Amino acid sequence: MLTEVVSSNDLKKVAPVFGQLSFDDHEQVVFCHDKDTDLKAIIGIHNTVLGPALGGTRMWAYNSEWEALNDVLRLSRGMTFKSAITGLNLGGGKAVIIGDAATQKTPELMLRFGEFVHSLGGRYITAEDVGMATADMDLVRSVTPYVTGISQELGGAGNPSPITAYGVFMGMKAAAKYAYGSDVLEDKIVYVEGVGNVGESLVEHLSNEGAKVFISDISQDRLEQVRDKYSATIYEGDNLYTEDMDIYAPCALGATVNDSTIGQLKAKVIAGAANNQLAVEEKHGRELMERGIIYAPDFLINAGGIINVYAELENYGRQEIIRKTENIYHTTLEILTKAESQGMTAQAAAMEIARDRIAARKNS
Repeated sequence: MLTEVVSSNDLKKVAPVFGQLSFDDHEQVVFCHDKDTDLKAIIGIHNTVLGPALGGTRMWAYNSEWEALNDVLRLSRGMTFKSAITGLNLGGGKAVIIGDAATQKTPELMLRFGEFVHSLGGRYITAEDVGMATADMDLVRSVTPYVTGISQELGGAGNPSPITAYGVFMGMKAAAKYAYGSDVLEDKIVYVEGVGNVGESLVEHLSNEGAKVFISDISQDRLEQVRDKYSATIYEGDNLYTEDMDIYAPCALGATVNDSTIGQLKAKVIAGAANNQLAVEEKHGRELMERGIIYAPDFLINAGGIINVYAELENYGRQEIIRKTENIYHTTLEILTKAESQGMTAQAAAMEIARDRIAARKNS
C-alpha cells in the first residue's frame, strides 16, 4: 500500500492533484518536462465554457513542486473569473515554469515550452506573466499560434503591463469613490508593494494625480529606479502593514491579506494588481468587510492585461482596449454596491456575477 512507504506528514500528498486545496473542478492539468532543456512546467486549464483558456506563463523559483502546483491551480481558476467578470469570451488557464527566470530561462527552454502549449491544440493560449517578457512570447509564437502578448512588430498588442496598471488605477479610483466620496487621489497616501512592470506603471498614474506614494520591493535597484523617475518615497521600515495609509496596493505575489496582516492594516481601501490577494477568500474577505475596509476584487481590477491580449484574438484596436479597461471603474462600483446591499463580501459579489455568466453560457 502507498501509505506504507510514506510518512504520516506526507499522507496529504497521496492525492496530488484532485486532493489539493486549490483544486476547483479544473478540467485539465498538464505536467511538462524536457530533459534536454531542463524544462519543468505545469499548465492548468480551469474552465473553457466561455472559450479557450487564456492566461499567462509565470516563471518562478518555487520552493517545491507542490507550491508550483498550488500556484497554477489558484491562478488558472482566477483567470476564469477574470474573463467572465470582464465580459470576455475566454476560459481560465495559466502556466508556471519552475526555475529562476534570470538565470535558467533560455531560448531553447521557451521553444520547448511553446511546443507543449501547441500540443494542446488551442485549449490553452499563453501570454506574458511574472518572469516573462514580450520577447519570450515572440519566441513561443515561432512554434505555436496559441500565444498572445506578442510584439506590435509581429501584429500583437505589445506589453500588457501598462494596460494592467491602468485597469488597477481605474479600480482604485472607484474604490476610493466608494470609501471617501471622491475618486480624486491627490494627497492620498498610497503604499504600493511591488514595483515590477505593473507596479511601476501604477506608481506613474498615482504620481501624476498627486498621490503621496510609498513603494516597497525586494529589489533595491527597482526601488531606486522608480523613486528617481516618479519622486516616490522608498519605504524604509520593516512592516508596512502597520503604517498610516489611505490605500494599500499589493502588486507583488499574492496572499498578503492574511491572518497576520489584516489586524494591522490601517488602510480604508485595498486595491492592487497582485493575484489572489486574499489568503483565504471567504474568511479574509469577511474580515475586511467587518473592519470596514473596502476591497476591490483583484481578478476584476487587474483584468486590463487580458483585455489587452484579447484584442489580438478579436482584432479590436487601442481605442476599444482603453474603453474596456476604463469600464473596470463602473464594474467595481457595481460590485461594491451589490456587496453592501446584499450583506456579502466584495469578493463574493464579484464571484457571483462571474459564475452567473458562466452558468448562463453553459445552460444556453
